[in-house]
Parts: sequence; C-alpha cells; structure tokens
Amino acid sequence: MTSSLLPLPRAPMISLMMVVIAAVFAAVAVSVRSEKTQSLADYIAAICAAPLRSSSLEEAPYLSENVSAMTKMMIDMGIRPSGNVDRDFVAMMTPHHQGAIEMAQAELRYGHNERLRRMAQEIIVTQLQEIAAMRLALGQPLLPSLPSPDQVSPAGQIDSESIYPTNPAKEP
Repeated sequence: MTSSLLPLPRAPMISLMMVVIAAVFAAVAVSVRSEKTQSLADYIAAICAAPLRSSSLEEAPYLSENVSAMTKMMIDMGIRPSGNVDRDFVAMMTPHHQGAIEMAQAELRYGHNERLRRMAQEIIVTQLQEIAAMRLALGQPLLPSLPSPDQVSPAGQIDSESIYPTNPAKEP
C-alpha cells in the first residue's frame, strides 16, 4: 500500500520521471562519448529544444520561452550546499517557483484558453506567495512588489535576476 502526497494520476507522474531519467542518461552518455565538454545548460537546452524543431511558427515563441525558463530553472537549482538544509531547500525551490512563474507568463502572452490563462495568473500569484513565505520562514527580507499577472507584456517580462538577489547558497 503506497501513499501519495500529490493527488496526481500515476501515469503522468511516471511519464515525467521517465523523461527526467532519460534526460540524465542521455546527458551522461553524450558527455562520456563527446570529446568536447558541454555544460549542464547545453544538455538541458538540447533536450528541451527537441520539440521546437517540429513546432509551428505560431507556437515557436511560446516554446522558446519555455525552454529558456526550464533551462534557467535547472541551472539555478544547482546550488552549492550551505550546510543548512532549510536554506538549501529555499535556495533550490525559489528558482523552481520562478520557472513556474515564467512558464505561466508565457501562457499569458501566447495562450488563448481563458480558463488556462486564469490558472496561469493564479500560478503566478501562488508561486510568488510561496517564495515570500519561504523567505520569511528563514528571516530573509521580502522581495519588491511585481506587476499583476495580467500586466505582463513581451517587453515587460519579469526578470528573476533583478527580482531575486544573487542566491547566497550558489556563491563560492
């Protein structure tokens, strides 16, 4: 008998785990066989960009923004352990939540389904709230206010580097 904290169907969860495992194995296989050393960002971008090659012109900007968000998220989650589990948890979860925010912003810019657009707005709000709650739990200062989710434009994309100070757990 297994218990799950997430009420997600098993099939999507297993599929996601298989994709992650395949990506790790692919990265290792490429690095072992390749004479040229590639960064984690190169691996992630290559894996995430594969679907872009067959995308329509209309969908390409959306997919491109998602690849950028996922690549940045994965790189920023790679922290140097600080020796404090709680601080490291927040250091990894903040870019994870920021990745969700950036993907939701892409939905707002390019999506057409009003229900999904409302969900994207809710994702932005709740992820920002969770980042704030985690920072408060560690006694870290709150971040500056942001525009509401319906005020995001291609030129006004929220940049996580300007919002979030350099991640202290990543520094040498």
